[in-house]
Amino acid sequence: MNRTRNLLLEGVVGSTAYGLSTPSSDTDYAGIFVEPTVSFLGLHPPDRHRATRTGRDGADATYHEVGKAMGLMLACNPTAMDVLWLEDYLLLTPFGAELVSLRGCFLSAPRVRNAFFGYATAQLQALSRHPRLGDPRRAKHARHVRRLLWQGFQLYTTGVLPIRVPDPEVYFAFGEQVMTDPEALAARNLMAEYESRFAAATAVLPAAPDEAPLEDFLQRVRRAHLEAC
Repeated sequence: MNRTRNLLLEGVVGSTAYGLSTPSSDTDYAGIFVEPTVSFLGLHPPDRHRATRTGRDGADATYHEVGKAMGLMLACNPTAMDVLWLEDYLLLTPFGAELVSLRGCFLSAPRVRNAFFGYATAQLQALSRHPRLGDPRRAKHARHVRRLLWQGFQLYTTGVLPIRVPDPEVYFAFGEQVMTDPEALAARNLMAEYESRFAAATAVLPAAPDEAPLEDFLQRVRRAHLEAC
């Protein structure tokens, strides 16, 4: 299937967008596309697997169908939400720009906290799968622990998801520290610190997302893409 078919938006995500890329880093791409609405009406509608396309000229790339993407964003999935907060885009259609303008409607305080902590915890757990000290994968997971906690706290307390970290060297130094520590104490201590910071902070986000404008948007997108093209 053509990667660009019915694409609403596309941008560079991952370490390049975060300002944490290394010479060995790949360039990661993400985007959102629309499945023709008529395809949902037959015997074999797109399932969750088919609602994601991968690949872009040999590079790492993930494209979610708009319905799946919006479901992930309502759960405040950090990986899915990144693409709505980029500084610029490789492709941005009018519907894509409208979805970006609605990004605040997906947010809710408890989901942001749980999602970002959950992803940071997963990165911490991934360290145990690379027990060899000095393994650069340990440093990468540690950097992402720190990034996710920082991003989540910023989103929780300001309502804005920053993509690029302000001081990449701090993150690289943190990764180097954890890479040579078998217990990853710095990462575990940082998790505990942010748990306390979240508990003491006042969230600017609502308790629940604002689904009405999101529902209206998705209905209009579905109507506009009723026929296969």
